[in-house]
Amino acid sequence: MPLRRGRIGRPGLLGAMARSAVVAGTATATSNAVNRRAARRGAEQQAYTEQQAPPPQQAYAPPPAPTAADDTVAQLSTLAELHSSGALSDAEFAAAKAKLLG
Repeated sequence: MPLRRGRIGRPGLLGAMARSAVVAGTATATSNAVNRRAARRGAEQQAYTEQQAPPPQQAYAPPPAPTAADDTVAQLSTLAELHSSGALSDAEFAAAKAKLLG
């Protein structure tokens, strides 16, 4: 009678578990590699997009609104021009100036 080596037919419990572990490990390794590759491609695409985008333009602030002091000075200079041209009398000029400053 010849010696029988190994098992013939279906694998035993340990063989099935070992095969399942190998398949699961291979699937996990493949999935991780695919995820890393996708993340790397996404990062490269984002870097390329940022590189191609034009630099942001600086927005210039609008000139400051005239303050009350600037407005008063402008009105006083207008009154002085009107007074020097003769359009306002001395009394009218004094009254307008007092109203502006008071």
